[in-house]
Amino acid sequence: MNIGFDGKRAANNLTGLGNYSRSLIAHLAKYFPQNQYFVYSPKVKDNPQIRLFKETPKVHLKLPESKGLFWRSLGIKTQLQKDRLALYHGLSHELPIGIHKTGIPSIVTIHDLIFIRFPQYYGFIDRLIYKFKTKYACKHANRIIAISERTKQDIIELYNIAANKIEVIYQSCDDSFKLPATEALQEQVKKNYTLPDQYILNVGTIEQRKNLLTLIKALKNVNSDYKLVVIGKKTGYFTMVENEIELLGLKDRVLFLQHVPFTDLPAIYQLATAFIYPSLYEGFGIPIIEALYCKVPVVAARGSCLEEAGGESSLYIAPEDDKALAQAINKILDNPELQMEMKEKGSAYVQKFNNEDISAQLMQLYLKTLHNIRTIRK
Repeated sequence: MNIGFDGKRAANNLTGLGNYSRSLIAHLAKYFPQNQYFVYSPKVKDNPQIRLFKETPKVHLKLPESKGLFWRSLGIKTQLQKDRLALYHGLSHELPIGIHKTGIPSIVTIHDLIFIRFPQYYGFIDRLIYKFKTKYACKHANRIIAISERTKQDIIELYNIAANKIEVIYQSCDDSFKLPATEALQEQVKKNYTLPDQYILNVGTIEQRKNLLTLIKALKNVNSDYKLVVIGKKTGYFTMVENEIELLGLKDRVLFLQHVPFTDLPAIYQLATAFIYPSLYEGFGIPIIEALYCKVPVVAARGSCLEEAGGESSLYIAPEDDKALAQAINKILDNPELQMEMKEKGSAYVQKFNNEDISAQLMQLYLKTLHNIRTIRK
């Protein structure tokens, strides 16, 4: 059958939703090669990651046949019908307006509703747009995929959607995190970024919700033999972080890295002693999955879905308790036996997020959706 996807993120974004979209489509094509996979995007970024994705067998990138500012929301429907799609999957919170009138069944993935839970982190216009798109998609999709139980509960509570319309299907991460980097590559990466011999790691956009400030406050009470390496895009929030580092005299203990090529990330994870993720709220927490696959012990914040991503072998603290965070980090750094136990148990737990199983769950949902629709139409 022909399956269509909203491909804007897959064809243009190099992190987050872009990685999720490319990985999902590529693995479906790998494990279910009997189908054709149509990826619709208004434009395509010229980048090695995306060029590689475009070469995936059975994957067809589709650009607009008719130009228009609102092609993804409106004009795309003509192409979907022309390509005789059996089903359309909106991979990031939205569906074309009126798709339910085309006769093409649809599924939408909702990653989070953080803009409702934490409106202070979003502009007023952005909130209006996000709410319209997500609520519309949830109402008109035949089925909804939530990427965690936490997100499912948010959809039920905030949009009054029936629980039986929502399926929880977790995410995985890129396969490069699942293979140990060679010693030579690790040495090269360490040299290229001047990485310290011993460090803890944090990965994610440097913004208020990610809560790096609490980790900086904790760092002053963390074993001084260890430095902190932070990988992420800087926002206005970085000024607060920088001021706190100066105030606490930690300038020599924090290394910020930006624009790190995706291919170098696994080695940077694998060289770390622990991964710290004190985010206030997440839809899931892919960096935790990446860390566990790299066999790195994890400390994360309670209160959203990070316990789902990290499992019982990871350590959890209240999001803004810097003293508890420091204690949890030191507990790992000072105990090699605990480190080994967390690595082994974390590695075993994270196998539940492998791409083959997730692809099978997706395909099963696609087929179940189509079967239910055919039954109703009869």
